[in-house]
This record gives sequence, structure tokens and C-alpha cells, in this order.
Amino acid sequence: MRGKRRIGVITTSRADYSHLYWPLRELNNQPDVELGVFALGPHLSPNFGATIAEIERDGFPVLGRIECLLSSDTDTGMAKTIGLAILSLADALTAWRPDLLLVIADRYEMLAPAAVALALRIPMAHIEGGEISQGAIDDAVRNALTKLAHIHFTSTETARRRVIAMGEESWRVHHAGAPSLDHLRRSKLLTRSALEERLGVTLSSPTLLAAWHPVTILRDTNAEAEALFEALAQAPGQLIFVYPNTDAGSYALIERARELATVRADTHIFVNLDAVTYWSLLQQVDAMIGNSSSGIMEAASFALPVVNVGIRQQGRERARNVMDVSADAGAIGAAIERALSVDFRKGLAGMTNPYGDGTAAEAIVSVLATVRLDGLLMKQPAPVSDARGEA
Repeated sequence: MRGKRRIGVITTSRADYSHLYWPLRELNNQPDVELGVFALGPHLSPNFGATIAEIERDGFPVLGRIECLLSSDTDTGMAKTIGLAILSLADALTAWRPDLLLVIADRYEMLAPAAVALALRIPMAHIEGGEISQGAIDDAVRNALTKLAHIHFTSTETARRRVIAMGEESWRVHHAGAPSLDHLRRSKLLTRSALEERLGVTLSSPTLLAAWHPVTILRDTNAEAEALFEALAQAPGQLIFVYPNTDAGSYALIERARELATVRADTHIFVNLDAVTYWSLLQQVDAMIGNSSSGIMEAASFALPVVNVGIRQQGRERARNVMDVSADAGAIGAAIERALSVDFRKGLAGMTNPYGDGTAAEAIVSVLATVRLDGLLMKQPAPVSDARGEA
């Protein structure tokens, strides 16, 4: 029998790795835990920054480099990526069978490790279940991962109650907070001058950060994008645009951003920003525009004004720094103007982030390292009311 508990962690992209960094650090420091990281998809793609190098620089043991991302810009490519990931992960997780497999959030690629873990009877833990994002297939993915998982770590108390309402036993569901917020408490963020040096950009005022991803619930995943780019073309000040996720339509968005940069002065595009650089940017910019979850979950920690556009984040809990607007260029422009106003920024003084206080990693790892594995796979069914409404 093995002396250490094997815990495998799946990461698919820069986005989830920034959330997983501190849980990985905690797991790697546990004397009774043997950690194994399995990196797939965009992590291995030069087009999206080849961010597996960042994981290796951080010293985490990468046991699987799963090549599965098709060079495609279609939903068919997304579906085939899932299939390729399943084939490779089946071999990788069979060769190194973890006692627990940790997955996070809602990216479509996460369906692959969840399916493999189910077939191999590997208990699964899931971070950030119980949230809502109705404008993306992420919503369905997240709920599927919740039902396939055996231990849950939610970012908010409302999300915890929602997971329990889905039939999960309450002892399995832990309100830990969002682990991305641990960077605020535990990572050393860059000063303004150090950030400018790293980016090669002078952060003149106002500086806007744009983060936009395909809206995967729509047949045309970029149907809302034109309104955004029209508004950004007219927006004041400097614009920093970060690459979208690798969803159907991402290549078209990248090309559209490059076109904008050729005609709009002071527009800068970044393929990949590590977690500390991105957090530091959130601390220094004047407002954020787009449809990224980081505008909902992380920006609140800096009381940063956010213009959240369109339907992608519909239903997600949010703080008062977020203004929701439809995908209309006029409405977006008006919201940007308000976001940059002194009165709006003053009104955010003293606000708190509903997604936690930066202590998630310790809470998550404490459970992962000690939870009883015997019987973990077998869930008890939730009680069902009879025809009279009685349990």
C-alpha cells in the first residue's frame, strides 16, 4: 500500500492555473501528499503562450503533457478536443492512479478528465461549483462536473446551497472561497512602475482593460462582439486587450482585436499574462470592459469599475462595482463613461468581494489531505417528496 496520498490536479489553461496556483503550492508542501499535475489543451499551444513553461518554472511536478487542442476555430474542433483529451488522459491516469483527482470551474475540456475519472473509479473533487453563467456552455459543464464530483469547494455560500440543492450531501460541500483571491493575500503584486516595465507600457490615465471571450451559448459565438469593438474604438484613453479563451470564434476575435490596434492609438494586445501580472494590472487600471469572469470574481477585490457586456456572465453573483449592459455600442460607451467618473469610483469605497478573503487554498487542501477515501465514490440519494409534498 502506498504511504502517501496521491492527488492529481488537472489544469487546461492560463485561467484555471491562476486559480490553482496556491492550492498546488499547499499540496506540494504536504508531507503526506504526492502531487501530480496533468496539463492539457492551451497550456501546450504556442498560439496561446505555451503556458506549461510557467507551471514548470513554478516547480510543480508535471506528470502528463496532454496534447489535445485542435488548431480550429469551430465548435466541432471543441468537441474533438474533448475526445482527444479523453484518449490521452485514460492512459496517463491509468499509469499513475491518483487517490483523488482535483478539477476546477467550467471549461469544456474539463469534461474529459471527469469522464476518465468516472470510468477508472477515481474520486473527484471540484472547485467553483454552484455558480451560474447562463450565456456560456460553461454553465452546463459546471453542473455536470458537480454531479460527477464527490467533494465540492464553492466560492460563495449561495453556491454551496445551490450544490446541496442539486442533491449533493452537505458533508461533501465546503464553502472555501475563490482560490484566485489568495493571490491578493499571499502573492507580492507589482508596483505600478514594475508593472509598466514588465508590460512595456506606460499606464497613462485613463487605462482600460478589455477581456472578451466567445459567447458559447450562441450559434454565432461572436454575435455580441461587434458592439464591443465599436464602443472600444470610441473609448477614451489607453486600451489593454488580453487574448480570449480557446473557444469557437477565438481566432476571429484575435484578428478583430489586431485590426482595432491598427486604427486605434494606444491599443496594446497581450497573448498571456501570468497571475501576478494580471492581478497587478487589475489593481492599476481605471476600468475593465468585457465579459470575463475575472471582472466579476477578482476585480471586486480592488473596487475596480467593471462594464460587463452581454449575456455571458448572466446569473453570476456580483458586487456593486459591476455595471451590466446589453451588447449595444451606445450603452457600452455610456457605461464606460460612468465607470471612469469620480463619483462612481467613490461610491465603491469600503466594498467587499463576495467571493472570499484569500484563504481558500488552506481550506481546500485541508479537506483533500484528510477526507476519508473509503466509500467516497458511493453517494446517498437526496430525499424525494411524495405526491402530497411530504418527504
